[in-house]
Amino acid sequence: MADRTPPLGVEELRALVSRGEIDTVVLAFPDMQGRLQGKLFAAPFFLGEVLEHGAEGCNYLLAVDTEMNTVDGYAMSSWENGYGDFALRPDLATLRRIPWQEGTALLMADLAWDDGAPVVAAPRQILRRQLDRLAALGYRANVGTELEFIVFKDTYEQAWDRDYRELTPANQYNVDYSLLGSGRVEPLLRRIRNEMAAAGLTVESAKGECNPGQHEIAFRYDEALVTCDHHAIYKTGAKEIADQEGVSLTFMAKYNEREGNSCHIHLSLADADGHNAMAGDGDGGMSPLMRHFLAGQLAALRDFSLLYAPNINSYKRFQPGSFAPTAVAWGYDNRSCALRVVGHGRSLRFENRVPGGDVNPYLAVAGLIAAGLYGVENRLDLPEECVGSAYTAGHARVPATLREAAELWENSPVAKAAFGDEVVDHYANMARVELAAFDAAVTDWELRRSFERH
Repeated sequence: MADRTPPLGVEELRALVSRGEIDTVVLAFPDMQGRLQGKLFAAPFFLGEVLEHGAEGCNYLLAVDTEMNTVDGYAMSSWENGYGDFALRPDLATLRRIPWQEGTALLMADLAWDDGAPVVAAPRQILRRQLDRLAALGYRANVGTELEFIVFKDTYEQAWDRDYRELTPANQYNVDYSLLGSGRVEPLLRRIRNEMAAAGLTVESAKGECNPGQHEIAFRYDEALVTCDHHAIYKTGAKEIADQEGVSLTFMAKYNEREGNSCHIHLSLADADGHNAMAGDGDGGMSPLMRHFLAGQLAALRDFSLLYAPNINSYKRFQPGSFAPTAVAWGYDNRSCALRVVGHGRSLRFENRVPGGDVNPYLAVAGLIAAGLYGVENRLDLPEECVGSAYTAGHARVPATLREAAELWENSPVAKAAFGDEVVDHYANMARVELAAFDAAVTDWELRRSFERH
């Protein structure tokens, strides 16, 4: 990875603490769901102790379900092993102020065991490993993620009390690209944009989307790990800002039967000189490297779908004619395909349209890189592009359920070769836990259909 100047340096932090402008430092790491977990430290204690020695956290944080329940099946953490600690090692390149929390700075941590060995199933470490594989070939990945969300006028507490039903969206109709529709919620959007910029993220734009109350704020692409850190910080910060404004927002993949929340991920490769290694003289302006890399995406997409769509709800997005993909296909600027090639020359890249707003970006980007490397290492040939609607073109289908995706992942030689048995087993168990919880639940749909009529 290239050397980077952090948004906030340690000496600047010391000066801010001494002047009383910062009193709290948050040390955070992404969990299996991509949520930020960690600790809030008194700033003087952080500078005096944590900065040099790190901190500790219970290792159950990578072995629980979405509700934070301890569950069986994880080799790294269990009652039998006593639920010990792992170490949180600060990554000083990520230190920044977060203006939506007064007097607060934040930085990310990498996880390690007591002997210094990395926690290989930690999302940030999974991505680091794939970036190292890519770097060994002389390339780095540039990534952009496009997150959609739905804003409601209800607070998070009100939404909870109403079982998340009959909420009032911030817009009553489709406001895709509508300036009037965006203007209706611009005070919230503006605050999110400006405060993310103050936290070191490079904001590009905001726009309305199709589902009532749905919007998107876009950020400039960056190196892969930086983008994923920014993605996680943005999701947490946007929710905190919404809460402070007395509203709520959700990134869940499919809130209702209308358009879901997507998270399209764009990726290109840069060589040692910073040039776009995907651009070339071949068809569509693609280099041989890009053709192999894109072929790898197609070859591994079904096996890696668990990384792109990690929840039961994720698979509700994949409906024909919905702008969410169902076909394992690629095309030039074709939004019906799972993989869309866009740009030209220095901006040439591909977009994976499978992930929803619930995606863990570290796992998804690690999957994109591992799939691309599989294509490059095996010199896979790129099939013909899909012209027209991929929904009806007869291509292989994106997995339709979490159960199907988990089975593909768990039995994939490609996944085991790229990530190792420990990572494959860890995230297969994550899926099994979610499936067991869902299979045991009695849903509103069942009650409505069965209470009186069965």
